[in-house]
Amino acid sequence: MNLRSLALAALSGILLAVTFPTVNLAFLAWVALVPLFVALRGKTVKQGFWLGEITGIFFFAGTIYWVTNSVHFYGGIPSLPASLITLSLCAALALYVALFGAVMAYLKEKNPSALFLISAPVVWVTLELARAHTFFSGFPWALLGYSQYRVLPVIQIADITSVYGVSFVIVMSNAAIADFLLNKKRYPGIIAAAVTIALVLGYGYMRLGTAEGGGGITISVIQGNIEQDKKWDRSYQSDVIGIYKRLTKEALKQRPDLVIWPETATPFYFNGVGENDSVMSADLIDFVKQNGVPLLTGSPTYEVKPNRQIIGRNSAFLLSAQGNVEAVYHKMHLVPFGEYVPLKSILFFVGKMVQAIGDFRPGTDYTVMTVPYGEPGRQKEAKLCTVICYEIIFPDLVRKFVDQGAQIVTTITNDAWFGKTAAPYQHFSMAVFRAVENRVPVARAANTGVSGFIDSRGRILQTSEIFTEAYLTHQLIPGTERTFYTRYGDLFAYACVIASLILLATARRRPSKSKPR
Repeated sequence: MNLRSLALAALSGILLAVTFPTVNLAFLAWVALVPLFVALRGKTVKQGFWLGEITGIFFFAGTIYWVTNSVHFYGGIPSLPASLITLSLCAALALYVALFGAVMAYLKEKNPSALFLISAPVVWVTLELARAHTFFSGFPWALLGYSQYRVLPVIQIADITSVYGVSFVIVMSNAAIADFLLNKKRYPGIIAAAVTIALVLGYGYMRLGTAEGGGGITISVIQGNIEQDKKWDRSYQSDVIGIYKRLTKEALKQRPDLVIWPETATPFYFNGVGENDSVMSADLIDFVKQNGVPLLTGSPTYEVKPNRQIIGRNSAFLLSAQGNVEAVYHKMHLVPFGEYVPLKSILFFVGKMVQAIGDFRPGTDYTVMTVPYGEPGRQKEAKLCTVICYEIIFPDLVRKFVDQGAQIVTTITNDAWFGKTAAPYQHFSMAVFRAVENRVPVARAANTGVSGFIDSRGRILQTSEIFTEAYLTHQLIPGTERTFYTRYGDLFAYACVIASLILLATARRRPSKSKPR
């Protein structure tokens, strides 16, 4: 490989990275892979692999650099080793892009006349789906389609294809442009890509023009901005609750039907058996009863099993206006190395960044909660779910809640771990797709931000600044439509997997028709 090819691969990685928050140059996604495709021309499978790896390293280094902040400040690891850990993570994630480069080189070697127009997007989507389900229980962060979270006409197809369909169209555009540049007589690819984009936009504008129903539930989200290193200090517990109570009282002036506090907002075990837990739980219940407004809050919980085995969980409680526990949800998709240590028998030397009693255990139930809203005597009921922190990035997990009847998705999180980086904004941007995929509004309460509201078309209605105290109130219209994606899940993505396998099987039977250089 020459220096030009290496530079082109690196350029693709940089262009991909700047399409995401906080740079947000979304338009560059439509050409970001063109340099990589040019670099792959005439390359062997091995060369394609390493060119893809270079693209991936630059891409992930530009999007998940914030891991260093979490590992250093909250994992207690010095800056240099923390940076090396992040670089290693980027290199591991880049393997998915490396496989993409290898497969593209292989297909081109077997059949140089074949257009990348279809093969490139189906293989890319296949590898994005693989990343969402592998790599320590899945890490679908910075999927290419997420770069378009502000381009509403483009992302409306997500109610059929999820975010993977947006990734597909973007890669198709890149493939068509690259093919045209390398083979200027190939107009059909450009035309086909243009027609596909036109159809996507036509569908998008049609969906955006559809009016939502009238009347809705008024929700307040509370952002306490609690410092992570003080949150679990026993001497600071009363101050933490005091901040949430004060902000809640301000929000209650806007007469919400529901108040939402963030993940683990209570610096104690709600309904725990310890004396301090019992006193503070009773105080919180009294506060809710006095206000007469339901509260959804995050809290750690635990169970004591036989032989004094303690099982911790990351949970959410819905308290009724009368202070009763109406519903409890236990987080199902836990954060590796944050809430549990994967492959513990092998990685026995690795600790967790989150202080807890033992490893957290996942829940098993897709809990749907019911909240009354509206004027007395004419009250309606809204069905809602809450997903905790990391869970909002998993399309299939969220859609199962909606398939179970949820009309509003709430998400509670503590993004203090990320610091003042792009991560809180990236995290919020993925919630836009969960709204569009299932045609339900989203309410997000984050300890340090970004908190806010998103409607069922993906419009960002209101947001907070990060690392400030805030309370936001907005009326959300419960979703009543069960989309294709809600009903059938990742059918489109799995169709891409099948198409990729067929392409590889077909190519294997062909003798090589090009001479790699």
